[in-house]
Formats: sequence, structure tokens, C-alpha cells
Amino acid sequence: MDAPRIVLGVIGADCHSVGNKILDAYFTEAGFHVVNLGVMVSQDEFLDAAVESNADAILVSSLYGHGLIDCEGLRQKADERGLDRVLLYVGGNLVVGKTPFEEVERKFKAMGFDRVFSPQVDLADVVVMLRQDIAGRKQA
Repeated sequence: MDAPRIVLGVIGADCHSVGNKILDAYFTEAGFHVVNLGVMVSQDEFLDAAVESNADAILVSSLYGHGLIDCEGLRQKADERGLDRVLLYVGGNLVVGKTPFEEVERKFKAMGFDRVFSPQVDLADVVVMLRQDIAGRKQA
């Protein structure tokens, strides 16, 4: 069986690279084929890479607090490009201020993200969820 294919990167004007490198190493070690776009990635770059790699999921990171702005419309653009079966995950410090995570999660899910993660998430849990979600999409 082919390794699940994921595209990951840090969206917008965010240049936080350490977490991105950790995610790349972690998901690669967990058996995923990772296309790492690095930092300061536009929505179109995520979508182009997903098309080119036939990705199962796009994992968007944002640490500088502007995730709501940077991610707005990504699901719609993905759907328009025929990527409606591609999972959208987002995580990090997604908003500025002390917004309760439940509210942040609700906003991102309303924007079409399948999963939303806080900075404290256990990556082992994400691997399990990602494998389950990919399998579920392929069966649907």
C-alpha cells in the first residue's frame, strides 16, 4: 500500500520554521509521504502542491496568530480545484489573544477544516486521526 500523501507548510506571512521541520520529521517517520512547502506559503501554493502530489491531506500551520485571515476561503478554493476529498487540518497559535480553543475550533470548522489543533496537541494522536480520516475518505 502506498504511503498516505500529505502537504504541509506554514501559511501566510508566518516565518516560524522550527515546528514545520518537526512536523516534517514526525510525519515522515510515521510513514507518510510528506511534501513540505516550508514557511510563508500561500493558499495557491498549498493547492498546487496538493494537485501535483495527489495529496490525501493538507496540514496548515500558523503560529503568528493570523490563521483566521490566512485560511479564509481555502476550503472553497480547494473544492473549486477538484480537491474536495482532500482533508484540511490546521494547527498552531491560530488567533491573537486569549480566545478559548473551543471557539477557535468552531470558527475553523465553519471555514471547512476537518480538524483543528492547539499548539499542545500530541502528534501521536494526530497521526492516528489522520490515518483514520484518510481511510474514511477513501471508503466514502
